[in-house]
Amino acid sequence: MDQKTLDQDSAQLEALGLKSEFERSMSFWENFSLGFTYLSPVVGVYSVFALAIQAGGPPMIWNYLLVGFGQFLVCLVFGEIVSQYPISGGIYPWSLRLVGERWAWMSAWVYAWALFTTVAAVAVGGAPFLSQLIGIEFGNSGFIWIAIVMILISTILNLSGTRLLAQVAFFGFLCELIGAVVVGGYLLLFAKVNSISILWNTFSFGEGVNYFPAFLASSVAAMFCYYGFEGCGDVAEETPNASSAIPKSMRMTIYIGGGAATFVCLALLLALPNVEKAISGEDADPVTTTLMAAMGQTGYRMVIAVVMVSFLSCLLSLQAAASRLLFSFARDGMIFGSKHLNHLSKSGKVPVNALIVTGLIPIVIASIGHWLQDAVTTIISFASAGIYVAFQMVVIAALYARSKGWKPSGSFRLGKLGFLINALALFYGITAVANMVWPRTPDEPWYINYGMIFTSLVVVFSGILYLFITKPHLQRKTS
Repeated sequence: MDQKTLDQDSAQLEALGLKSEFERSMSFWENFSLGFTYLSPVVGVYSVFALAIQAGGPPMIWNYLLVGFGQFLVCLVFGEIVSQYPISGGIYPWSLRLVGERWAWMSAWVYAWALFTTVAAVAVGGAPFLSQLIGIEFGNSGFIWIAIVMILISTILNLSGTRLLAQVAFFGFLCELIGAVVVGGYLLLFAKVNSISILWNTFSFGEGVNYFPAFLASSVAAMFCYYGFEGCGDVAEETPNASSAIPKSMRMTIYIGGGAATFVCLALLLALPNVEKAISGEDADPVTTTLMAAMGQTGYRMVIAVVMVSFLSCLLSLQAAASRLLFSFARDGMIFGSKHLNHLSKSGKVPVNALIVTGLIPIVIASIGHWLQDAVTTIISFASAGIYVAFQMVVIAALYARSKGWKPSGSFRLGKLGFLINALALFYGITAVANMVWPRTPDEPWYINYGMIFTSLVVVFSGILYLFITKPHLQRKTS
């Protein structure tokens, strides 16, 4: 590793008033792998494929391109910020330096709870796949226990240090990308039963402008697949040449992750045995139906084995991002228990206590499902919406800073296009959040129909209450 580069990284941090104790041992490709496995195209597509096709039919695939472009605008804004402020924790230190303590605190509060619920959501979502892999039927409580074990395994692996995290993330990336290419390629070459024209066939959803509401509803599935690039910045202090490397790894996460997700979705659509049954919900699990029809039981289990690697590496990356956020929060003394959360282990150079907390809270969230399945579903519904809200708080912070004269000075800059890209990213983000939380199931109980809105309001108002009562922004340590 180039000592000159490490010295430059340290000097950049010192100029920002920080002295890092992390081990800078995560290569560019490992940093990218962390973002890729956090985005996890296989987890994203397999988890929400049924929801997407029921909401908008096969044309829902075009959302992967449109949402990908919108998130790419956000990615460009993030890349410019992290290039100037390559600090662990991402959203919190970025917002802090662009606006100030209170805005940063709220951004981090929303993002932290979004990450906690996402960890729980991914673990709960992975449980049925493990059940299918080992061929044992579990009830709801069984799935919850599997989810808890998955979170515990992720926590143990994360506690082992940055090197293991990086290696597992890279292994997960290879497995997932190869799996996506091989499975998608096999389906297109040997199991294709539908014409490419179905990608424009709206079936019973209406024609022209009448199809637009269904298209918007189905876009929520693509939104679930297009975050994770910010995770590259969460481990900035563990990556050499972070100012240049991380903006690039963020963009590659969008390119390769989004491309893989679109490819897998295309393959599933063209190999789907009965599109009408998938749209109506009669086929409740069209992914399993498609893979079983194309590959048989043995082939399907091999795919599920890759899917389980994807789920576990996704959990690992999510938890790593959440722990670095919590550490960054605590390093400034801005959260309850900061003196216990701001330490790194001597051997692995990881925030041990922060990692334990980012394991325990998702376990508690998932465990609610033992008694109140609808309640945990409602809480988990906040996962995607919360991350998008936190993203837009950073985008707003950047736009605000530009209006006050901020001129990005990192190695990656958008130049004269910066303000325009920033404004477009905000427009996209606001419309995306509105689309995501829009109640579309009037026949369902209120906590299902308004679940995202309700949980988002709970998180935001609890954060405001904490902010006004304890005034953590006044306790910030400035080193």
